[in-house]
Amino acid sequence: MKTLGVYTKDFSLYHDIIKGLKKRNVAYVSLASPQDLPRRIGVILTSQKELQRFALSKKVAADAYDSIEYAIDLAVQKLTGKELYSKISIGIDPGERPGVAIVCDDILLQKTQVDSPERVVSEVKRLLKCYPSKETIIRIGHGSVINRNRIINSLIPLEVPIEIVDETRTTPAQQKRRSVRDSEAAAAIALLSGGRVQSTLPIETSRGAIKNIQRWSRQLSEGRFTISEKTALQVLKGELSLLEAVEEEKKPT
Repeated sequence: MKTLGVYTKDFSLYHDIIKGLKKRNVAYVSLASPQDLPRRIGVILTSQKELQRFALSKKVAADAYDSIEYAIDLAVQKLTGKELYSKISIGIDPGERPGVAIVCDDILLQKTQVDSPERVVSEVKRLLKCYPSKETIIRIGHGSVINRNRIINSLIPLEVPIEIVDETRTTPAQQKRRSVRDSEAAAAIALLSGGRVQSTLPIETSRGAIKNIQRWSRQLSEGRFTISEKTALQVLKGELSLLEAVEEEKKPT
């Protein structure tokens, strides 16, 4: 399979591109020159100013879009050579920092981890925009019920079929980093079948659930403070992300 090539003299842009590629485990080759490209290079990621230095037809200006992530999406899509997929499956490993993966026509194209349950919907929207398909399905693991239901409720307006699948055997080896485990679990979830979600799901707001949110806030703030029960309830309902709640708590009163 062809590989992405990266070339730019803009150090800041180069750093952002490489960081984005490494985060998503996308193979790439750093190029020393726009000339004499290795045969295995299929798409070039570069800057708008340097775009015309390449004779290769498939190239993407990484600084021409709203985010580096979207530019990488376009580059990966060009690399596959497909404009329309038959079927894509988006897998989600629910949790406070969910894993998200996309499988297009049985090929795993991306796996990553997002910062909060509230970030999942924007990530899914980005994937749907970049990888058009005749048939699309979203699959989410059955665990972490509170976060799972928050994620599902945020995805329902997209009008894409959603299934809840048994994720019991999807957790990779414990010696791997948590971010890697979550993204790999999401990739496994994308390949499983489950029960179809018919409507929005209830969000448990019991005292125990609130205490869990408060416990996570202590972990996120490295033990410096605990968010209030009122704020924890807002997090449970999806009105605030946990990170936003912690940042809000930091502000002087």
